[in-house]
Amino acid sequence: MAPAKPLDQLTPVEQSGHAVFVQHCSTCHHDRTTDPLNGPGLAGLYKKPYLPSGAPANDERVRNTIVHGRNNMPAQGYAMTDTELNDLLQYLHTL
Repeated sequence: MAPAKPLDQLTPVEQSGHAVFVQHCSTCHHDRTTDPLNGPGLAGLYKKPYLPSGAPANDERVRNTIVHGRNNMPAQGYAMTDTELNDLLQYLHTL
């Protein structure tokens, strides 16, 4: 699996998404490793055909999981704007 895009090479949108990740996601997920924290590590999230849940690894499924939650993951749709969510998805594609 290819390594994550270096932080110093992120576009402005990806940088914004990284900030959203740090604020909303990093307490439960590692971004640059597959090691679990409270939830699964997200390295290579879009480089695999399926998410840890078995759902396809695509924006629709990832967005749905973030907004509505799934199993032990609480819904985050209330916690971020559409722009922040879109930026977060762009960042997740760099992992």
